Amino acid sequence: MSVERLEKKATIDLRKKHVGPSCKIFFSHDPIKIVQAKGQYMYDETGQRYLDCINNVAHVGHCHPDVVKAGAQQMELLNTNSRFLHDNLVLYAQRLQATLPDKLSVCYFVNSGSEANDLALRLARQYTGHRDIITLENAYHGHVSSLIDISPYKFHQLSGAELSPFVHVAPSPDVYRGKYRADHPDPAAAYASEVKDIIAKVHTKGRKIAAFIAESLQSCGGQVIPPVGYFQQVAEHIHKAGGVFIADEVQVGFGRVGTNFWAFQLQGADFVPDIVTMGKPIGNGHPMSCVVTTKEVAEAFMSSGMDYFNTFGGNPVSCAIGLAVLDVIVKEDLQGNALHVGRYLANLLEKQKEKHALIGDVRGCGLFVGVELVRDRLKLTPATAEAQEVIYKLKEELILLSADGPHRNVLKFKPPMCFTGEDADLVVEKIDLILTELEEALGLKLPNTVTIENDSKKRKLSTDENGDQYPNSLLHSREGSPRVPQQTKHLKT
Repeated sequence: MSVERLEKKATIDLRKKHVGPSCKIFFSHDPIKIVQAKGQYMYDETGQRYLDCINNVAHVGHCHPDVVKAGAQQMELLNTNSRFLHDNLVLYAQRLQATLPDKLSVCYFVNSGSEANDLALRLARQYTGHRDIITLENAYHGHVSSLIDISPYKFHQLSGAELSPFVHVAPSPDVYRGKYRADHPDPAAAYASEVKDIIAKVHTKGRKIAAFIAESLQSCGGQVIPPVGYFQQVAEHIHKAGGVFIADEVQVGFGRVGTNFWAFQLQGADFVPDIVTMGKPIGNGHPMSCVVTTKEVAEAFMSSGMDYFNTFGGNPVSCAIGLAVLDVIVKEDLQGNALHVGRYLANLLEKQKEKHALIGDVRGCGLFVGVELVRDRLKLTPATAEAQEVIYKLKEELILLSADGPHRNVLKFKPPMCFTGEDADLVVEKIDLILTELEEALGLKLPNTVTIENDSKKRKLSTDENGDQYPNSLLHSREGSPRVPQQTKHLKT
């Protein structure tokens, strides 16, 4: 099966030489070289197959033949910029709008989630005439400068970083670890009141709010599911302040949540954002994204007198691919699959929570599921090192999963939508074995200091799969399951 052009070592050497060192890769100590993929599987240069549990970009499955065919056929005919008339653009806009509330009727096509969110900020500021943005704790909205400013997930990683004066951070609506938890009588209202308080403080400084922006479900922030009613109440506060509500669906749209096509719809039919951004799954790996908004916002953007032009946004090939993705979602009932397989996966994981002290919380919707690992369920002490151990061990079992959240202790499931019940069984079976092994090593209970035994073939796990440093990581074997321990090492907890 190998279609590699270079030996793996040569690929690594060239990457180190020519690719920026900030561009991290998974499993940096022993990266995987992927040369082919299909469905929910990825293959390395030796033909080894990995189950992909993390690729929400390959939404309908890697290299789906219908999507590949649509792109290839259109590329044979024409690909040009969107300043020429072309049916694909308007037909795709029509199909996309049909999945959204009627109010959201105007599309701007761009090339990435970052580009979509950057444009959304421009729309909001032009429409309102205001500057300030309210974002959420642990949010991530993209990599361009305007979005790093509103992405605490990123700028909190920078030593000495200062919050921009026009950016204001509200608490993440996390009912497990956040300020207001599941035992609060009305966490939605409490978290929304935090936004209201921020607005009041902004006004005392003579500033005004242009927009509140939130991922409909926080992904990098730890698979956070906001309480129902939160967005409605935030929108009420924002609208009274003259601002707009931006829903970022870049990671969670297109049926992933199962019960609905868009994750913001989980809040109820009475909630409609003013601007919706989307990306990643929209083109199944092809660089494409979109901003959808109201006629009022679009007309205000037009009134600025500045034309908006995007060379590649909405080109005929991208739109042909986008149409094919929508067709596949319907034809293969992938939203239904997300609902049923997602529930099955969540149920399996809930059973593991009953069995494993390390599992503090299981949460999610459809094929967007998080498992938060903790060392103490009462103190919610993040089990960061243990989460990284699970990720590395799963890699040895040919399963690709990631961990994220502010403490890097949340196992993230966001696989291609063709993920099956059998795939869920396999992953959960392996997680069960790995957690059992970890808990035995930790003595099941987690006192202030624990003892872990080690042999000479084990190494200290110093980085997570994204290359981030952890000083007190667990020890991990390069060669499959741990062997009988020989030495003792103490870790602070």
